Amino acid sequence: MDHSHHHHHDHSAAAAAADALIPGRCSMNMLWNTQIIDTCIVFREWHIRSQTGFLFALVVITGLGVLYEYLRIVQANYDRKVAVKLAVAKGKTVAPPSIHLNSEEAPLLSGSSPSLQSRSLSKVPSTQRITRALLYGSSVFLSFFLMLVFMTYNAYLIGAVVVGAALGHYVFGAEMDADAVLAAGGVAGKGASCH
Repeated sequence: MDHSHHHHHDHSAAAAAADALIPGRCSMNMLWNTQIIDTCIVFREWHIRSQTGFLFALVVITGLGVLYEYLRIVQANYDRKVAVKLAVAKGKTVAPPSIHLNSEEAPLLSGSSPSLQSRSLSKVPSTQRITRALLYGSSVFLSFFLMLVFMTYNAYLIGAVVVGAALGHYVFGAEMDADAVLAAGGVAGKGASCH
C-alpha cells in the first residue's frame, strides 16, 4: 500500500497552517492594482498593515516627490554659484543665468559642432566638486527610489509620486528664465527622470 500521497497532503496542510499563523505577507503585484493591506513599499520592512499606515506612506511618498524637485533646484542653483565664481576668477563679466547645454544638445540648437565652438572649461575646486557630487548622488538615489515605488504598480502610490512631483514643481518652480527656455526650444529642464 502506497502512503506517499498522504505524506504530501500532511506536509501541505502543515505548511498552510504555518502560513495562517504568519500575519500578512508582502504581496508583489506586477499589474495595476489598488491594494492597501499587505502592500510592501520597496523594503519588506515597509509593510502596510493598516489603512492608517497606508495613509502615512502616501504622505511620506508625496514628501519624497517634493524633496526630489527641491534637490533639482538646489543642484541648479549651486551649479550657477560655482559657475559665477569660476567666471569671476577668470576675470569675465557674468551674464544672467541660463540653462547649461550639454555637448549633445549644443549642436542641435546652435547649428555648429561642439569641437568648433569656443569652450570655456574651468577646473572645479575639490570642495565644490564634492558638494556637487553629493547633490547629484542624492538626486539619482531619490529618483531611482521613486521609480521603485512606481514599480509597485499601486495606483495610490503612483498618484502620491506624481502629486509630490507636481507640488514640488509648483512650490519650487515659481521663477523661470524665459530667455533660456526660449533658447532651448521650450524645454524648461529635466523632469522626474531616473537621473
